[in-house]
Amino acid sequence: MAFRFFTTLLLLNISTCFSQVQDSVLSKKDKIKNTVIVPDLQNKDSIFDGASQNIKAIGVETDSLSVKKLKDMELAAKYDEKWHQELYSNALFDTIYKSVTELNFEPVEYQELPTDTLKKRLKELDAKTPFNVAYNPSLESVIKSYLKNRRKLLQKLMTLSAFYFPMFESELDKHNIPLEIKYLAIVESALKPRAKSRVGATGLWQFMFSTGKMYGLDVSSYVDERSDPIMSTEAAAKYLAKLYEIFGDWDLALAAYNSGPGNVTKAIRRSGGYQNYWNIRHNLPRETAGYLPAFLANMYIFEYAEEHGFVKSKPEFAYFETDTVKVKQMITLDQVSEVTGTPIEELQFLNPSYKLDIIPFIKEENYVLRLPVNVIGEFVNNEDKIYAFAKEEFDKREKPLPQFFKANDRIRYTVRSGDYLGKISRRYGVRVSDIKRWNGLRNNNLRIGQRLTIYPRKPYIASSKSTQKTTKTKPISGDAITYTVKNGDSLWSISQKFPGVSVQNIKDWNGISGTKLKPGMRLKISKG
Repeated sequence: MAFRFFTTLLLLNISTCFSQVQDSVLSKKDKIKNTVIVPDLQNKDSIFDGASQNIKAIGVETDSLSVKKLKDMELAAKYDEKWHQELYSNALFDTIYKSVTELNFEPVEYQELPTDTLKKRLKELDAKTPFNVAYNPSLESVIKSYLKNRRKLLQKLMTLSAFYFPMFESELDKHNIPLEIKYLAIVESALKPRAKSRVGATGLWQFMFSTGKMYGLDVSSYVDERSDPIMSTEAAAKYLAKLYEIFGDWDLALAAYNSGPGNVTKAIRRSGGYQNYWNIRHNLPRETAGYLPAFLANMYIFEYAEEHGFVKSKPEFAYFETDTVKVKQMITLDQVSEVTGTPIEELQFLNPSYKLDIIPFIKEENYVLRLPVNVIGEFVNNEDKIYAFAKEEFDKREKPLPQFFKANDRIRYTVRSGDYLGKISRRYGVRVSDIKRWNGLRNNNLRIGQRLTIYPRKPYIASSKSTQKTTKTKPISGDAITYTVKNGDSLWSISQKFPGVSVQNIKDWNGISGTKLKPGMRLKISKG
C-alpha cells in the first residue's frame, strides 16, 4: 500500500548540541513525544540549497526558495559525517543484544539512586501503565547497572527516540496498544531499522521472516519491509494485540513476542501453573529471562531521564516533514540524490527498506520513495525527465542489473581518503564487525592505502583493468563551449541547460568516469 504521512526527521548538528546542552533539559512533566524542539527556521532556505539548484536547472520555478550560495563549515561537516556513521552503525544494536542476553541480576552499588526512591518511582509507573512494574531486587539490579555502566548508550538512544517515538505512538494508538510499548523497540533493535540479529530477525521490531510474512511484511531480493518503520510498527502492533488477546497479560505478551507463545506456555507448565512473569522467568529461554527486565529498566530511565541527569540535545534543525511518491520505474537512491541534491544518507535514512538502495518497479506492488516535502513537488513535476535519466544510467550498466555475490566471493578493497568502516560496510552490505573479523582489526582505525578483504552481500561490479585507467576523452564534432562548474551543479543539472546533451555526453567529452564535480572545474560542451 502507498503511505502518505507527515513525520519528523531529526537532523543533528553535533557542534550545536554540545554548546546548547545546558538549555535542553526536559521538563519533568513533559512527555517524550512533546520534546522535539522546533528550530529557528529563518535560515531554512540554505538547508536545501543543492536541491533548489538542481531543480531550477531542469526548468522548475524556484521563486519560493531563496537560494543562497553558502559554503559548508568543514568542522560541522565532519560532525555530520560522524552522525551519519552513527545512524547506520550496528554497534548500538550489538551492545543492546549483549546486555539483554548477559544480564546476571547481581546487586549493583549505585548511591545516586537509593532503593526507597526507586520503589516510590516504580510504584508511580505501575499506577499509570498496564505493566507489572512492582519493585523487585532483580529489576533494581538491571536499572542500576544501566545507569552506572551504559549512560553514553542511553543518551544516544534518547536522541534517536526524538525521531522514532512520535511515529511509534501514532501507530500504537491506532491499534489501542499501550504507548509504553515504544520502549520495546529499544530492547529489540536499539532503534536501528536495518538491525539484524544472529538468527535473522530484522528491523526495528525484529521480525523473523515467517512471522513478518504472517503480518504482511514482504521480503524480496530488493525490499525488506521489516525495515520499514511504519509498516513494521503496524505489524508489531497487530502481533502484540493478538498475543495480549491470547495471554491477557502484557508481561506475558512481551515474553511471547520475544521467544514465541510456545516457550511461554511451556514455562507456565514447568512452573506449576504460575502466570506471573517473575514466577516463570527461570523456565524461559536465557534471552527472554532478561527481556522484560530490560524493557522495564529502559521505561523507567526514559520516564525519569531528567532526574538522572540525561538531556535532550538541541539540534540546529529539529525536524522537517516528509511525504511519499509511488515510483513509476526502477530508480536508485543515488540517482534521486543526483537530481534532487538530497544527501544520500538522508535518502537511506528515509527509505531503509530498500536493501540495495534500489527501488524496484513491479505492477502488483506499490513501492514508494520518501522525500523531504520541499523536494517532492518538483520531483513529481519532472518525473518524465528524472525517469529518463534513470533509464539512461541503467542502460549503461552491465546487463542484467548487478548480480548478487555469494558468501564465498571475495574482493580486495583499498582504503581511500574519507573512508571509515561504517561507510565501507554500507557500500558492500556487510557489518562493521564482519570487516574487522575478516581482517583481524582490533579497532576502527584505518589508514589510506590499507587493503581490506571483503565478502560483499550486495551487488558490486568490480572495475576491470581497462576501466580503472583514466577514461579516454572523446572528441567533440563541431564547435564547443566551455562551462565553469558552479556550487550546487551536478552532471544532471548541467546537461539540462543544453538541449540534446546527456550526462554521458559530458562524461565522454571531458574524460569523466564518476559523477563528482568541483566548483571551478571547466567542462567542454558541444554547441550541438
